[in-house]
Amino acid sequence: SPARAPAGVITGSSFTPLQDLTGTITPRDLMFERHHSGIPAIDPDRYKLIVHGMAGRPMTFTLDDLRRLPSVSRVHFLECSGNGRAAYRSPKPEMTPQNVDGLTSNGEWTGVPLSVLLRQVDARDRARWIYAEGGDSNKLSRSIPIEKAMDDAMIAYAFNGEPLRPSNGYPARLFLPGYEGNTCVKWLRRLELVDQPNMTREETSKYTDPLPGGTARQFSLVMDVKSLITSPAPATPVERGWMEISGLAWSGRGRVGRGDVRKGGGRTRAAARPR
Repeated sequence: SPARAPAGVITGSSFTPLQDLTGTITPRDLMFERHHSGIPAIDPDRYKLIVHGMAGRPMTFTLDDLRRLPSVSRVHFLECSGNGRAAYRSPKPEMTPQNVDGLTSNGEWTGVPLSVLLRQVDARDRARWIYAEGGDSNKLSRSIPIEKAMDDAMIAYAFNGEPLRPSNGYPARLFLPGYEGNTCVKWLRRLELVDQPNMTREETSKYTDPLPGGTARQFSLVMDVKSLITSPAPATPVERGWMEISGLAWSGRGRVGRGDVRKGGGRTRAAARPR
C-alpha cells in the first residue's frame, strides 16, 4: 500500500516486496509506484498523444492508433532515481530488501517503438531533444535526448501482457530502458521535438546531482549497476546447514556479467558489461 506520512497523508509511493518474489519478473500488481500529484483518471476512448514541434507532419495518436502500429515486447527493469535513499540516509539492521531497494521492478513491456512515431511525423534533423509531458495535474515533464528516442525507447501500453495499471501510467507512458524512472513519463500526453533541453522544474530544481562548489550535474539519466541480497533477508530464520543465497543485480549500462557475495559481511557486488 502507498506510504503514509504521520498525518496519514498518502505520499505517492509504494515499494515492491523483492524478498517475497521468485525469479526476476515482478507481478503487475506488485510493481512499485511513485507519483507526485495523484493518479489521473483518463478515459482510454478520449486519450490522445500529440507529437509536434520540429516535425514535418505533426500528428495526434489515439490509443487505438498506437495499438495498430507495429509493437515490440521486451523485458526491462524500471527504477526510481531515488531508490535506496532510505538505506543510505539511515540504515537499520531490520530493513528488508523492500525497504532498501523496493523502488525497482522488472517485467515485459509492450508498446510502439518511439522511432516509429518519429518517422511518421517526419522528425527534422535539427531536433536534438524531445520534451515529454505527462497528463497528471503536476504535468511532470522531462527532456529526452533524440539518440535515446531513436534507439530503444517505446510508448508502452502494457506490462506483463496486461494493460498498464492506472498508477503505472495507463493508458500509455514513455518507457526508456535503463533510464531514471522519472524520465519514463506516465500518462503521456505530449511529445515536442526541440533543439535543446527545456530546463523544466524536474531537471533544474529536481532530479539533479549536487556537486562540490555549489554546482549540480543535470541529465544523469542512466541508472548505474546495483545489486541486492533478497534471501536470506532480515527477520528470516537462518538455521545451521546449507542455505541458498539469492539476489538481484541490474544496470542501465549493459548486461550484468558477474556477481560476488563477500563472506562474513553479507555484501554483494555486481559488474556490468557494455551492451
